[in-house]
Amino acid sequence: MSILMFLAVVSGKSPMSQPIPKAVVTQLFGSYLPKPMLMALAIGLHLGYGGVFGAILAWIARPVTIRNGLALGVGLWALMQVTFLPFLGWGLFGTEITPAIAVATFVLHLVYGGVLGWALDRELLSMSGESPTTAD
Repeated sequence: MSILMFLAVVSGKSPMSQPIPKAVVTQLFGSYLPKPMLMALAIGLHLGYGGVFGAILAWIARPVTIRNGLALGVGLWALMQVTFLPFLGWGLFGTEITPAIAVATFVLHLVYGGVLGWALDRELLSMSGESPTTAD
């Protein structure tokens, strides 16, 4: 998800002028930190909370499935739409900028959740000794 978001912003295909994690970190620390430190903090936080929620999914959802991952992705997307985007002044679902933000971030969160569910399902199956192709 992070790579897709970065590529969309760099290529000019993103409805956002900057990735949301960078916008949040900039809103919090603005002129206090140099740009490389802002970027490092934004990347670290984004990967960090993605990992934390992945660990929570693996801990809570048994068995982990693509469906569980997608549900997590949708839940995190909804949380972002009603907390972080208004915090940035972008409005609920980013509508103060463009409704395309809601669509683009929804797709990215589906990618995150789907890949996370698929990867954790395969990882947990391999740890149990089952083959992903033979598991029900």
